[in-house]
Amino acid sequence: MLGTRTSAFLQLSKRDLKYDFPASVVVFLVALPLCLGIAMASGAPLFAGIITGIIGGLVVASISKSPLSVSGPAAGLTVIVLGAIEKLGAYETFLLAVVIAGIIQLILGIIKAGMIGNYFPSAVILGMLAAIGITIILKQIPLAFGMAENHAFEFDNGGGIAAFSNTILESINWGVTVICILSLAILIYWPKIKGLNKIPAPLMVVATGIALSALFNGTATQLSSNHYVMIPIVDSFQGFTELFILPDFTQIFNKEVWIIAFTIAIIASLETLLSIEAIDKLDPLKRNTPTNRELMAQGIGNMTSGFLGGLPLTSVIVRSSANVQAGGRTRQSAMLHGIWLLLALIAIPTVINLIPLASLAAILLHTGYKLASPALFKKMMRKGLDQFIPFAITVLAIVFTDLLMGVGIGIVVAIFYIIRANMQNAFKMEIQDNQGAHTYIMTLAEEVSFLNKVPIQQKLYSIPKNAEAIYINGRHSKFIDKDVIEVLKDFELNAISKGIAIQLDSISYKNKLTTEK
Repeated sequence: MLGTRTSAFLQLSKRDLKYDFPASVVVFLVALPLCLGIAMASGAPLFAGIITGIIGGLVVASISKSPLSVSGPAAGLTVIVLGAIEKLGAYETFLLAVVIAGIIQLILGIIKAGMIGNYFPSAVILGMLAAIGITIILKQIPLAFGMAENHAFEFDNGGGIAAFSNTILESINWGVTVICILSLAILIYWPKIKGLNKIPAPLMVVATGIALSALFNGTATQLSSNHYVMIPIVDSFQGFTELFILPDFTQIFNKEVWIIAFTIAIIASLETLLSIEAIDKLDPLKRNTPTNRELMAQGIGNMTSGFLGGLPLTSVIVRSSANVQAGGRTRQSAMLHGIWLLLALIAIPTVINLIPLASLAAILLHTGYKLASPALFKKMMRKGLDQFIPFAITVLAIVFTDLLMGVGIGIVVAIFYIIRANMQNAFKMEIQDNQGAHTYIMTLAEEVSFLNKVPIQQKLYSIPKNAEAIYINGRHSKFIDKDVIEVLKDFELNAISKGIAIQLDSISYKNKLTTEK
C-alpha cells in the first residue's frame, strides 16, 4: 500500500500538468506571504509557517484525495495557537500538542467522523466563502497602499473627516499604491490577451512588482524594507537543519497539553471539513472529496508538522480558491506548490525577498473579490429569503467575529428556516363544497414530527363550527409523532361532541410501518 501511495505521489499527469503547473505557481505566490503572516500572528518562528506550507503540499496532498484543496497554516487558528504557546510556556511543548492533535484527527478519520461536514447548509457554506473574501480584501487594504501600521486608520485629536483624510493620505506610500493598481489591472486584463495569457497573470504581477520597486529606488516613491516579503535566508545545510524544532515529549502527561490538543483537533477538523465542502462547490468538474480520507491526511500532516517544528494545518480556503481560480485540475498542483515553497526557502530566498507585498496584496484582493462577488449576492437573493438571510448573517457574523463563531450563528439561522419550512409543510388543507355543505380534508405530510403539533392544532381548531364533515388523511405518512396523534384524537372527541362527522384514516398509536408488515 505504501508503494502504491508513493508511486501516486511521484507520478504526474501529463494531461493535467498544463493546468496544474501554472496553478501551482499562483498557489505558491498566495501561500508564501500567508505562511509567514500566520506564523508571525501566531507568535511562532517564521520558518514554522513555511515548513507547515511545505508539509501541506508534500504530505497532505499526497495522501488526500481532494483534487483542489490546498493545506497549510490556518488563519482561523492564530488566536488559539498564540494563546496556547503563551499558556504552555514553551514552543516545544506546544509542538507536542500539535502531534497529539494530529493523532486525534487520524482516529476521527478512521472512525468515519468526516460525514459531519455534509450536514452544513449550502447557504452557510457560500456565506463562509463570501465572508472570507471580504475579510481578505479588508486585511489587504493596508498592504495595498503601503500602510504598514494599522494606526493609519486612527486619529486621537479630533478634526473630523479632514483630519482622518490627512492621516490616511500621509501614511500612503504612492509607489506601493501604483504597484498594486497596476498589478490588479494585469490580473483583470492579462488573461484576455491572446497568446500572452499562456504566462500566468500572477507571475507577471510579481515580475512587474519587482521591476517597478527597483525603478522607484532613490525617488520619493521608494519602498521601505517593510514593504517586501521577508523569509529567513539559509546559507548551509547545517543552517537549514538548525531551523527545525522538536516537540518536548517529557510533557506528555501535562493536562494542558491534552486540552489544547483536543481543541486544535476539533477546530482544525471542522475548518477542514467546511473548506472541503466549499471547494467541492467551486470545483468546475463537481467532484466529491472523501472526507474521512481527508481527516486522516490532515492528521498525518499535523503529526508531521508537530514533529518538524511547524504549526497546525488545515485545508485552507484562500489557497484552495486561488487554485480553483487559477485553473488547477488535480492535487498535483498542491504538491507542486509545496515543492516551490521548499525551493524558495533553500535556493532563492534573496529573490523572494525582492517581491513587494503590494503585488501579493493585489493577488489576494483579486481572489477576495471573486469569492465575494456582487453576482453571488444577487444569486442568493433570487433564491429567496430562506436562503439569503442565513447567507447574509453568516457573512456578517464571520466578518465581525471569527470563522467558527460566524458559521455557528449561520447554522442556527439556517436551522430556524428549516424548522419553519417543516412546520409549514406538515399538511395540506382542502375544502370540498357539496351544495353548501363543506367537508374539510387535511392530508398529512410524509413525516410529521412534534414540531408540527402546534400548526396542526391551530388549523384544526380554526375550522368553523358549522362544518359538515372533517376527514384527516394519514395514508401517505410514514411517521406521525405520538404528540401529534394525541392532538388528532383529542380533536376527534371534540368534533364528535359538537355533532361534526369526522374520520381519521390510517392514524393510530402503533408504528405504521410495523402494522403494514
